[in-house]
Amino acid sequence: MLMLFRLCVCMLLLFLSFSEAAISCLNEDGQPVDWLIIYKLPIYKMEVKGSGVDYMYLDPSVMDFQLSKHTVNSSKGALGRTLTQLYSRYTCASITLCTVDDCTFIFPSNGSVYMLYNDAPPELKYPSKYGHTKGVLMFDHSQGFWLTHSVPHFPPFPDINYSYPSTGKYYGQTLLCITYNYTQFPQISWQLAYLNPRVYNCSVPMAFHPDIAVVAQICDGETPAIKNRRSLQKLKSVLAQTFSSFAKSHNYVDDIYTVWVAQALGTDLLVESWLHQAHRLPLNCSLPQHVMNIDRVCLPGPQMFRSYEDHSKWCVS
Repeated sequence: MLMLFRLCVCMLLLFLSFSEAAISCLNEDGQPVDWLIIYKLPIYKMEVKGSGVDYMYLDPSVMDFQLSKHTVNSSKGALGRTLTQLYSRYTCASITLCTVDDCTFIFPSNGSVYMLYNDAPPELKYPSKYGHTKGVLMFDHSQGFWLTHSVPHFPPFPDINYSYPSTGKYYGQTLLCITYNYTQFPQISWQLAYLNPRVYNCSVPMAFHPDIAVVAQICDGETPAIKNRRSLQKLKSVLAQTFSSFAKSHNYVDDIYTVWVAQALGTDLLVESWLHQAHRLPLNCSLPQHVMNIDRVCLPGPQMFRSYEDHSKWCVS
């Protein structure tokens, strides 16, 4: 009777995983959105100590950043809901089906791809030969999301439920999630080739190899050959919003914001680049478009903190 119960439970979970809505960035209510931004606040805001897990939230339906009623370590917030699409599928896939005659394992569905990468991965040593980049890919033949972020040791391996690392509480962090149609992921895969990510967990079923062979190579630990030092791609979200994706290889040694991004976009930039200890870059005013360092950040609320309390790394025109 117990074995039959386990069989029924897993079959129910498996049915739910196949009947889920399309893979997408999910908002605070668990509804699909074109894109979203999460700004995790630092634990200290101008000497005032906070929780270290509060965050500001923004998506196309919100006019300005809003303080979320959730915390970033909760699965009920936008980040937790988005990544639970991976963890819930993997949970069902890892359940063992036992009958009287034999035991079998249900493996992850062949209908989706996922990749977790972080130059400071959870539970593993910090490597030096990979790009300083962090993110998550998850998509099927219809659509999916690309989440880029600044949080070391995040997210956890798929066989562990969603959580946020204690090491990510001290500094401010940002996370950007964009929902794309499947047709955009071949371009995204080439951007990853330039970034040379430290992949610590991934799955690329054979059905996807013809379109995204580069992702399959990276997943297998190979280094795809690239032609240039950098790559700029125009990517369209699922609702046709255009995003400019800048990706540089380790051979690109110039300041990416001053020499490339500002000049390519044709606008001056304010850059939050974690002005921490001895890592400040000198100002360069010789090019047509100028870049200035941000010393303090002020978000609605008000939420104010210094750049050296903020690990998030972003720019605004």
